Amino acid sequence: MSAMETIAIKVTPEAAKAFRSASDVQRRKMELLLSLRLLDAADSRQSLEEIMRGISKSAQARGLTQKKLKEILKEK
Repeated sequence: MSAMETIAIKVTPEAAKAFRSASDVQRRKMELLLSLRLLDAADSRQSLEEIMRGISKSAQARGLTQKKLKEILKEK
């Protein structure tokens, strides 16, 4: 694996909890997956709308509802 850099990003409380409660091995896997996803999004030939639509479908498949999304967006 190549060198890694630390960045700060905002995530949902659920994502933060999942990351914090993960083992060291699981965290490294999550970091690598996120890194790859960020690179995919940056290099994508898809429009932002298409990328967001794909993320939305994935989130819904994982149980994100409109109600939960509104609650998340209300938080500061």
